[in-house]
Amino acid sequence: MKDHSILIVDDDNDILATIKGNLKLDGYSVHTASSGQKALKYFQTAGYRIDLVVLDLMLPDIGGIQVCRAIRTLSAVPIIMLTAKDSISDKVLGLESGADDYIVKPFDYLELAARIKARLRNRKQATVLNGCADPVGITFRPDSLTVAVDNREVVLTRKEFEILQLLVQNAGHGLHRKQIRDAVWPDSNLYSWSRTIDVHIRNLRIKLEKNPQEPNLIKTVPSVGYLYMPPIPPDL
Repeated sequence: MKDHSILIVDDDNDILATIKGNLKLDGYSVHTASSGQKALKYFQTAGYRIDLVVLDLMLPDIGGIQVCRAIRTLSAVPIIMLTAKDSISDKVLGLESGADDYIVKPFDYLELAARIKARLRNRKQATVLNGCADPVGITFRPDSLTVAVDNREVVLTRKEFEILQLLVQNAGHGLHRKQIRDAVWPDSNLYSWSRTIDVHIRNLRIKLEKNPQEPNLIKTVPSVGYLYMPPIPPDL
């Protein structure tokens, strides 16, 4: 739990302080934003550090629905919506925008804490390990350096294979180029200022993406690097 980082987005300072205080007592690293603009600015520069977002539906500038959709273009991080609205249509709209869960204000912190734990646990269980199939259906075959995607076999180079596996293992989290370099070339400093990683990512997109110019699986995180973005499950 102590390694998990949570972003709270709400324009009510009392709610921000209450949730933040309780989450910190529970051992989480907590970040806050009082508007949609601030949340998106933070997420675009440091969203790779966030494991879960608690997002208010009613914000003073950009609505929570728009913020949720914008985050979903960058990350598959779990999102729990907070709102004073209790109508079925609002809940459906929130879930269809990409949220994973929905809590109506006023709420008991213990309920929020339980839902946070459940979402983080589900995320951990979905992590790809040991070259198995990921939740979206990419199967890694280390012996042949191939992956199975959408019922087709794709042959990769060793570095492409290792980079893709690293991205999928960290699904929804942006990785710095330096993080990728250190993981894939652990004994080399030759790539500090080169475009080698970008070239490998471009080749992966050509091999994996339906439209490499508008990638859906391997996203670019501005000023950071890259992330693997699993599609939103159909039931959301």
